[in-house]
Amino acid sequence: MVADVWLHLHRGEEARILKHMKRTLFILIALLLPATSFAATPTATFSAARSLFATSSSPGNAYVAGATVVLTAPVAGDLSVVGGTITAAAPVAGDELLIGGSVTTRAKVVGDLRVIGGSITVGEPVGGDIIAFGYSVDALGRAGGSVFIVAVNTTLTAGAVGPVTIFGNNISLGGTFDADVKITAGGRVSVTPGTIIHGALTYEAPEPAVIPASVVIDGGVSYTSASYLPGASASRMLAIASIGVFLLVRILGALILAGLLAGLFPRPAEEIADRLSSDRPRRTLLTMALGFAVLVTVPALVLLLLVTFVGIGIALLLFVAHLLLIMLALMYAGIVVGNLLARRFSHRENVLWQDGVIGMLVVSGVTMIPFIGLFIVLLLMTLTTGALISLFFRYSFPHEEKDELD
Repeated sequence: MVADVWLHLHRGEEARILKHMKRTLFILIALLLPATSFAATPTATFSAARSLFATSSSPGNAYVAGATVVLTAPVAGDLSVVGGTITAAAPVAGDELLIGGSVTTRAKVVGDLRVIGGSITVGEPVGGDIIAFGYSVDALGRAGGSVFIVAVNTTLTAGAVGPVTIFGNNISLGGTFDADVKITAGGRVSVTPGTIIHGALTYEAPEPAVIPASVVIDGGVSYTSASYLPGASASRMLAIASIGVFLLVRILGALILAGLLAGLFPRPAEEIADRLSSDRPRRTLLTMALGFAVLVTVPALVLLLLVTFVGIGIALLLFVAHLLLIMLALMYAGIVVGNLLARRFSHRENVLWQDGVIGMLVVSGVTMIPFIGLFIVLLLMTLTTGALISLFFRYSFPHEEKDELD
């Protein structure tokens, strides 16, 4: 269904809507992408499907999502892909951002490569930096910039031009390194014969690495013995990296869920957005008051029911329903924000799946603002909670149309 909605967006007069949505989406994607080349690549392509086999080249930036993604056509700008299994088998003239379970690159990347995944394979050279977070990372192509890897098992066989920093368990080095190499390992560190390091090799591991006689290290070797538990500095770095991965995965999960809700159940979001656009401030405040009352009184009622043996079952049902309502309120808060942006910039009132993705991206960005960001999101959630409750009663009791909140 998501693919059908997306294909419908490219037909007829919807092309004008897409032109305005691109501008808004570029601004929001900049929150996640460290460096993009929008000015140099004014044209972008968007693709989404369960299984996607891309054979047409992109004249600018390319944004792709799917369970299985295979790219065989060159990209003139940046490439961003989110999926389960990703295979990038075509050259990319800009940066490459890949997020998936199994990620493989089989063509040269001119810019930077940033990857998050379970199994990661970099098969060709990268002109810029390589940043990778995963379970296993096999970098077979030389990096033209710096390298930063956090993985359980890492193999770096082609060297790098810039400095190299690796955190992991088992780490293997090979190739020519023009700068310093720093390693923090919980297991074994190995250096393949013929490796050349023009800088210094600094590593921390339980046991010294076996360095063959053919290895050349101009800057010397600095080894620190460590237990399997990382030290304080390594723990801080790993904690920061873990928090970053967790936050990114949480945001991506929220984006996907909001997109599915917006695509499958757009009607509630449309009605809530209609209310915000047409209702008087008094009705909006009453809706927020209803949402606040529900969010506060239901937990208190659950606690009261838990006191009695008979009310335990009802309390558990109310607790589960309350959690579901909170999740729906948060998701629809993002969907409504995305639809309001579409109404403002594209003059479109119907809800599409990309409204949920864009709206949740905005909401996720707002939550990162200290103090005030969380307060704004809570206000949005009270509003969507009240609106969802009001819609529920209106559909459950269709003859009662004189509800004060309606």
